[in-house]
Amino acid sequence: MLNISNLFSNLLLHKHSKMEQPIEIPNQLQFNEEAWLKLIFLLSDTQDWLNEMVSGAVMQLPMSNKKRLFRKTYYITISSLTHILERHYYKIPRHPDSGKFTISIPDILSHLRDIASEPGTPIPGSLDLQRTVNVNKIIGFDRNQLPTTYITVLTDSGGRILTAFPGIFVPRPIIIKQS
Repeated sequence: MLNISNLFSNLLLHKHSKMEQPIEIPNQLQFNEEAWLKLIFLLSDTQDWLNEMVSGAVMQLPMSNKKRLFRKTYYITISSLTHILERHYYKIPRHPDSGKFTISIPDILSHLRDIASEPGTPIPGSLDLQRTVNVNKIIGFDRNQLPTTYITVLTDSGGRILTAFPGIFVPRPIIIKQS
C-alpha cells in the first residue's frame, strides 16, 4: 500500500532544481512501452488529420492574424513527440545517422519539460529557436556516435517543440544564390 504521508514528506524534504532526476514513486504500475509507442503513433496520425481539419476551418474565419489563436510559450504536440522518438530513440531502428536517446521515454520528456525554463537562441536564417542544455549525465549519443550529456531542443517562434535530439545543434550554413 502506498503511504501518502511518507511520500508527501519525502517530496517536501527533497529540494527541486531545473535538471534534477525524477523522483521514483513506489507501487507505480509497470510502464508498457510497446503498447504506449503504438498508441502515440496512432495519436500522431489522428492529430495530423485533425490539424488539417482545424487549419481548413480557421482559414474560413473572416478575420486577420488567425495564427495568433494558437500561440503558446513552449509545448509539444503528439506529432513532434512521434518525430523525436522515430528519429532519435534508440529502440526505433530508423535514421541510423541521427543522434539517439538511450534513456527512457519518461526521462526524455522530463528533460524536455525542464528545458522550457532555458532561454531560446535564434537560429540564423530562421524564425525558429534552439535550446541546448548540458544535463550532466549521458543521455545517448550524438550524430557522430559519441556519448553526450547535451540535449538540443528546436522550437518554432510560437513555442511549439519541433524536434529534440542528443548532442549540440550545428546550424547549416546559409547559402545565398547570386544571380
